[in-house]
Amino acid sequence: MRPIAEIADWMGIDPDHVSPHGRYKAKLSLDAIRGDGPKGKMVLVTAVTPTRAGEGKTTTTVGLTQALGRLGYRAAATLREPSLGPIFGIKGGGTGGGASLVEPQDEVNIHFTGDAHAVSSAHNLLAALTDNVAQRGQIAGFRPEGMTWRRVSDMEDRALRSIISGLGGSNNAPVRETGFDIVTASEIMAVLALSSDLEDLRTRLKRIVVGATDDRRPVTVEEVGAVGSLMSLLRHAIQPNLVQTTEGQPVVVHTGPFGNIAHGCSSVVGDRLARGYVDYVLTEAGFGADLGFEKYIDIKARSNGLEPSAVVMVTTVRAMKSHGGVRFRDLDETNVGAVEKGCANLEHLIGAIRSYGLPVVAAINEFPSDTPEETAVVKRRAEAAGAQAAVQSRVFAEGGAGGADLAEAVVEAAKGEPALTYLFPEDAPVEEKVSALATKIYGADGVRWAPPARRMLRRFRDNGWGSLPVCMAKTHLSISHNPRLMGRPSGYTFEVSDVRASVGAGFIYPIAGTMMTMPGLPGSPRELDVDARGNVLGL
Repeated sequence: MRPIAEIADWMGIDPDHVSPHGRYKAKLSLDAIRGDGPKGKMVLVTAVTPTRAGEGKTTTTVGLTQALGRLGYRAAATLREPSLGPIFGIKGGGTGGGASLVEPQDEVNIHFTGDAHAVSSAHNLLAALTDNVAQRGQIAGFRPEGMTWRRVSDMEDRALRSIISGLGGSNNAPVRETGFDIVTASEIMAVLALSSDLEDLRTRLKRIVVGATDDRRPVTVEEVGAVGSLMSLLRHAIQPNLVQTTEGQPVVVHTGPFGNIAHGCSSVVGDRLARGYVDYVLTEAGFGADLGFEKYIDIKARSNGLEPSAVVMVTTVRAMKSHGGVRFRDLDETNVGAVEKGCANLEHLIGAIRSYGLPVVAAINEFPSDTPEETAVVKRRAEAAGAQAAVQSRVFAEGGAGGADLAEAVVEAAKGEPALTYLFPEDAPVEEKVSALATKIYGADGVRWAPPARRMLRRFRDNGWGSLPVCMAKTHLSISHNPRLMGRPSGYTFEVSDVRASVGAGFIYPIAGTMMTMPGLPGSPRELDVDARGNVLGL
């Protein structure tokens, strides 16, 4: 690895804006964001609907950044911060793989610069302050049963999903039924990711809703009197973090909002900073295009001037087999018929991206078990669906050299300035937005709203939140709301069971099906260790 000061110097960042955290990572001041001058092109990396086979969005993002560097372009990646919960669970690290890694991967994956800890501390401080206000009756009509703000932990711990807190007498906190979410599901994490500067962060924190009074009036952070204290804990967390790829390109890693409940993208300030110093910024959105791409466009880019010039759709032969009905244990066996069937998922999501007026390049991540016949099917179907090119990628095995063809295709696709079109007006009612997403992105015939969801929508309209952006909370395992529906579901009704508001983040999130905000550990959690020199093993 190169010393982080060299990476910042290569970018052209003033040393006064760089605060090293050790030798290989640094915090960057918000003053480093260039408001004027040329801006690099945004390239958004998304994927087909996730499968157990693993598609490799982060590996592709890192490898493509390295490939652009090899072609002589100035490029940087902007990525979300990994969460400790999935690292010890099933997913593992969030820093790419093979010869296309974010380094130092052990530090990025474990603790990093403390941003997640700052969010957790701020979130739980707000919970304690809210408990205190309710217990002391400092807000008229605000009682423990009216509190909706839960606590967070950065570990997957099913024992904390549903709890009763405050037991032990009148001197303790008020008794209430509550629970914990994973820290990436914290609204404060989403707020941090979408804030443009410290004052915007303050404004968003003020309007976070922590509960309601007896007459259903929302109670905000500003009323609780917690804004300044939260700002003191988050003042450094809003600063983006600089690290590097395996081949020494800059990577800005910042914030980690949940891809289901929140919008699943890295920070606005991270993208804005990177654009001021390079030709291309490669950024990634969580899960498949039905979630990550759509939320990036309609929530993050639409109000922040971060529209992409091109989109990379990551897929694999193995993923197409999975969507074609092949069991995980049989994915290494040749099955052209299953690939043909599974490509319906790829076609639908390419079409969804094209409906926004954006050019698409399909990146076919290569695995050793792929056959030329299977790869040819994916390439043909992707291009027939509207992809400007479909290119094999070998960045896992070969680093930037294995992504040269993909990089050339992306440069060609990003040459123009696409006229972005949206599925609905920005001020459209929530119901209209959900209907557009359900029918045009998720392939449903219509939407069915459960009675509790309709009641909550009426309350939101009364509060003036009826036309906020929509951040759909649904399974990532299917284009639909049903995780068992693989491929390209159609002819079904999209079921909305509940609706909640993240007013600080600035969006409404309808819930389709059952959403888990505190995962549990698997039967065999990941085991890490260190060697005699303190190097992490097993990441």
